[in-house]
Amino acid sequence: MEKSKVYFTNFRTVAFGDSLTVKLQKMAKKAGIGDIDMDGKFVAIKMHFGELGNISYLRPNYARAVVDLVKELGGKPFLTDCNTMYPGSRKNALEHLECAWQNGFTPLTAGCPVIIGDGLKGTDDIGVPVEGGEYVKEARIGRAVMDADVFISLTHFKGHEMTGFGGAIKNIGMGCGSRAGKTEQHSNGKPHITPELCRGCKKCQKECANGGLVFDETTRKMQVDQDNCVGCSRCLGACNFDAIAFNDSNANSVLNCKMAEYTKAVVDGRPGFHISLIVDVSPNCDCHGENDAPILPNIGMFASFDPLALDQACVDACLAAAPLPGSQLSDHLADPHFHKHEDHFTNSAPESEWKTCLEHAQKIGLGNREYELIRV
Repeated sequence: MEKSKVYFTNFRTVAFGDSLTVKLQKMAKKAGIGDIDMDGKFVAIKMHFGELGNISYLRPNYARAVVDLVKELGGKPFLTDCNTMYPGSRKNALEHLECAWQNGFTPLTAGCPVIIGDGLKGTDDIGVPVEGGEYVKEARIGRAVMDADVFISLTHFKGHEMTGFGGAIKNIGMGCGSRAGKTEQHSNGKPHITPELCRGCKKCQKECANGGLVFDETTRKMQVDQDNCVGCSRCLGACNFDAIAFNDSNANSVLNCKMAEYTKAVVDGRPGFHISLIVDVSPNCDCHGENDAPILPNIGMFASFDPLALDQACVDACLAAAPLPGSQLSDHLADPHFHKHEDHFTNSAPESEWKTCLEHAQKIGLGNREYELIRV
């Protein structure tokens, strides 16, 4: 297989020279984004708007640079992300949009609409077949994401407490999953309902097509019928009170494999382009309502048509960088009792695991881990 091309530019600028946003646009053009026919097409730009309280997410300026470039090519862009499966400021579209606005992502600043991909309650999704999927046969993807003619990912490359790092594959696979889709990736088995949180509104029952939910008229609480429940997790998105949760969490390796398969469902069959920025490399996901000191220095901006090659290039760049002092990573390495591992991501979050994600992505044909790095 021919090596994939990954383009790179650093964060250096000179006085009265190009700004970082202009450098980003030039890199994307050099990487071939202009070869995509966007004329009159809907273009989804998938990114993470950051949890309230977190300030390490990508600045809206970078999103605006991509939006302006898409418009220049004749496309009709919109920024998008899907709702979360956990309590927070992004679990439904109203709170998610409010969060995005507070973090600077508005139609005025971004230059385009901001659309939550899986709708008001995270239930507006569509089943997308996963060609070659071993863990997922049909991914639950936000409908607006799949309605787009062209898909672009704009990723903040960072550490992650479970998957080692959050790169293009996580931004796409996990990020484009509806609430049910995210639950499928994170969980095995069937849900349970916490009685103290259940309001007896029966909204979850309306989403169940299998008789898996039974309302107890005496307690005025919903219960799970374990015999009829198929574990589809549609009920999770319908509950506004976080009363429904799944019993078993996936091991990180299975989570990684499902995430790669969800990514394949999103990108297969239509034009796509992917950009990742290694900047403000927090040890944890931007889903946190806080962000710790960066574990690695700002390295640069990367772009490719291949999301797997892009992640591999970003991983290699990070592993070659020196840890930043005063960070979680450097603290671990300075601890004489800490068991050192072979890479920065595992040393930062020892319970995490990331290699199976890239291995499985290669196996199912998502892309190629072999790449040629072209400096712009």
